[in-house]
Amino acid sequence: AITKEEDIQKMLVCKTHLGTRNCDYRMKRYVFRRTVDGIHVIHLGKTWEKIMVAARVIAAIENPADIIVASQRPYGSRAVLKFSQYTGTNPMAGRWMPGTLTNQITQKYLEPRLLIVTDSRTDAQALKEASYASIPVIALCDTDSPLENVDIAIPANNKGKESIALLYWLLAREVQYLRG
Repeated sequence: AITKEEDIQKMLVCKTHLGTRNCDYRMKRYVFRRTVDGIHVIHLGKTWEKIMVAARVIAAIENPADIIVASQRPYGSRAVLKFSQYTGTNPMAGRWMPGTLTNQITQKYLEPRLLIVTDSRTDAQALKEASYASIPVIALCDTDSPLENVDIAIPANNKGKESIALLYWLLAREVQYLRG
């Protein structure tokens, strides 16, 4: 009974729709319009749909510990830890150890089925390794985020802490709903 409209209102309150001044050409299709001062406004209907798609992908993986949620952003780390607490995924908050997905000798070596990152620019190292290990990636992308190696982009403001928190909250809620 939870409606799309309510979620989108929450996103507006958390400023999820505010992008940046720059716009990556692959993110153009998620941009609704530009404001007078040149900030791109993200189409929240598309954000919501992408969250639903991502939640289905996450819920489809039988063992949630096979999912890594990464964030190098200080704002994203708490959201990532909370998300992992409620969905049973594997959090990697703080520094991404290079070679986590590619170097079998390291102690931290992991072979996840899915990688979720908070920002495709700051978590570029994680994305790069996921592309080497052919691991699908879900990323929260702002209007200026590079979309290389990102399989599911969730268009949203990944700069503000409320926005990141809300996105992970919606994602966690949907995953738990789909798992029953």
